[in-house]
Amino acid sequence: MAEIIVAIPTFKRPESLKRLLIALETLETQHRVIVVVADNDAEDRQGYDLCRKLSLSYRWPLDPILTPERGIAQVRNSLVVRALSYPAATYIAMLDDDEWPSAQWLDELVRVQAETGAAVVEGSILFETGEGAPDFQPGFDGVSSMRRPTGPTPMLEGAGNILITRACLEAMLAPWFDPDFALTGGEDRDFFERVKASGGHFAWSDEALAYTSVPALRQNLGWVLRRAYGIGNTEMRIFLKYRPTLAARLRECAKVVVALFAMPVIGLATTHSPRRSAEAWRRFYRNMGKLAALAGHVHQPYAVTHGD
Repeated sequence: MAEIIVAIPTFKRPESLKRLLIALETLETQHRVIVVVADNDAEDRQGYDLCRKLSLSYRWPLDPILTPERGIAQVRNSLVVRALSYPAATYIAMLDDDEWPSAQWLDELVRVQAETGAAVVEGSILFETGEGAPDFQPGFDGVSSMRRPTGPTPMLEGAGNILITRACLEAMLAPWFDPDFALTGGEDRDFFERVKASGGHFAWSDEALAYTSVPALRQNLGWVLRRAYGIGNTEMRIFLKYRPTLAARLRECAKVVVALFAMPVIGLATTHSPRRSAEAWRRFYRNMGKLAALAGHVHQPYAVTHGD
């Protein structure tokens, strides 16, 4: 039986956070659980105040903290600092405040970590959409479910449903999540790249299910293409951060150029198939984001936030 910190970053989503906290009380586990919530809204502190209120009768120890400095990287770092302050904790599990877990979520993450020895394990996330939502194919970030077969995997997708070993975090220098990605996203992918460079391995658990609902404002092609642009922008910034060789830069630039010329042609040629056409335009915008990063532009989608 392990002591596990469930770490939750939150910002202006008290209703979603409450749904998550209620779901955590239904976990079927023999592990010792401590829930740490870091509220990145130090002015209104809706998440912090909610936790203080619930903590009086909550199933698990509930430890809310405030992170005044704005940014997703900053709030994740404050969660790690708080989690490591619990000397008996062997794992840190992270869930975003707009998600909620299945009853077996935590035990499945721990099981796969024990079987694979992975430094970080990610669980599948099922996206719930309302009736009439566009039928986007798998791989459309932010609107389509994230699933892989259980077992080792070369890289992970995001920090929304992960289990990190204490040993992994203690072997790294702080900050674990780069503050340069505070308002851009991509702090999780940069973290994974650092873990991989240090010799850490990854695994996936398709049984460690978490769920999220897709807001109506995301259920359109325009939002998906803007998201693709932002992801491409952060991907290229991470690539450039680690000072790639000239040959690697040239290969990456060649891929971008080919995609920028080929994807519009494919998108126009496949208008009879909306899913195939949308995929082509998604790839085009992703590579536009990469091109912008090469030119020095930093896309900051989280400079404007949306609460519940």
